[in-house]
Amino acid sequence: MFTWLNQFFSNRRRQLRPRAPHLESVAASSRFQLSPPIELNTARVYDQSPWVYVAINRIVEAGALVPLRVFRLDGEKRIGIANHPLEQLLSRPNPLTSGFELFEQTIGSLELHGNAYWFLAGDARGAPREIWVLRPDRVSIVPDARRIVAGYVYEIDGQFIPLDAVEVVHFRRWHPGNDFYGLSPIAAARGAVASDRHMSDWNRNTFGQDQGVPAGVVNIRDFVSDTDYERIKREWRQQYGAGARKTAFLRGGAVEWQHIGLSHTDLDFLQGRKAQRDEILNIFGIPVGLVSENATEANAKVAERQFIERTLYPKLVRLAQKISQELLPFYGADLIAEFDDIRPTDTEARLAEIRAAYPLLSINELRATYFQLPPVAWGEGPVGNPPLNLPPSRQGETSNHPHHKIPLSYWGETSSAKSAVETELAQWERFALNRLDKPEQTRPFEVIALPDELAFEVSAGLLFARDREAVKSVFAGARAGISA
Repeated sequence: MFTWLNQFFSNRRRQLRPRAPHLESVAASSRFQLSPPIELNTARVYDQSPWVYVAINRIVEAGALVPLRVFRLDGEKRIGIANHPLEQLLSRPNPLTSGFELFEQTIGSLELHGNAYWFLAGDARGAPREIWVLRPDRVSIVPDARRIVAGYVYEIDGQFIPLDAVEVVHFRRWHPGNDFYGLSPIAAARGAVASDRHMSDWNRNTFGQDQGVPAGVVNIRDFVSDTDYERIKREWRQQYGAGARKTAFLRGGAVEWQHIGLSHTDLDFLQGRKAQRDEILNIFGIPVGLVSENATEANAKVAERQFIERTLYPKLVRLAQKISQELLPFYGADLIAEFDDIRPTDTEARLAEIRAAYPLLSINELRATYFQLPPVAWGEGPVGNPPLNLPPSRQGETSNHPHHKIPLSYWGETSSAKSAVETELAQWERFALNRLDKPEQTRPFEVIALPDELAFEVSAGLLFARDREAVKSVFAGARAGISA
């Protein structure tokens, strides 16, 4: 055998093969099965395990909120396509499903089963017209030695519905032991989920109504008559019943109290449940700080950032790349789909980078690089210079103020134009000052009356304004740049 291998490898291959030689063997060895080899009880786990429910809901609801956009590639540049037909389809995939529900079900299927399937219904031109999410536990893959995947079979109530490969988009997680199906996180969390459920059942049975374990026993050592026995029971229940916790004093013979309730050591299983909770959440990529009752605000913010960067965003990239590969070819070449980049940025580092770029880049370059804004006619110069598109008679009408002056005639000859600009500057200043007290507020101020170049300089100045005095200084400079 080694001689044969030596002879084979002695003829060094000069070019790549057009097809991987192992694919046929993989498809042939993976024989068709009517039932997919996935966890069939995952739906019950989702229903019965509160931490699995919490983890999956956090992921699917957060992921379904992120918009997906279509871009056209022009060399290294990505050109956004507004209201692309695929975006319209994803916003309303079929008459019964909304865009939020589409991604909620898709991401949820990946988390529960490791697989998610879209069925594409097309029109006469061949473009997708509807998208339907298929239940992964009903879908079986049909391997093929030539095409790798010949198609799919959807089984429901004993009916077998064949689906062509081009009609189905298969999203899947990586499975080290299967070439066609994905691995569910629940498979890895099976032990923790089962332990948590058994501990929950034990807790319910221990404190349930039908549990016949008394809190203690009152043992009357000496023989007493029936009358005294009934009197002792009556006095005990009257004085110490209904949840009262007092020291017992009874009349009668020798009375002994024996405690047989659960001690704090017996109840330490609650710590075990927390350990199971942490393990389940970690398997799904949910930082414990997002759900812990002891998490501080700082810990919660760090946990949220970790969740977005390390859990949610990679899942969105997986979906977007599959959509680009399977769906966008229906609409033409050189198209890609991407979800909005929701990863938090380091504000201080970003501001320092923008500040360092001020003397090196023009306004248009700053707009494109840091704000994803289109170029403007007045943006060929650096920040702080007068606009370059003024008529020749207005060039040079500036002062030595760091914020260039723009004559009133640039906006119009009437005083109402200047009044509108000053009013909007005052509104913007109040808006910026109020937002200092609300750092979670991210909505930008809507500019209407201000010229673009002045609005851009105010926006750039506010990036570095860290307190109220700095904000007021930005707007004072803007007002000084308006000359009568």
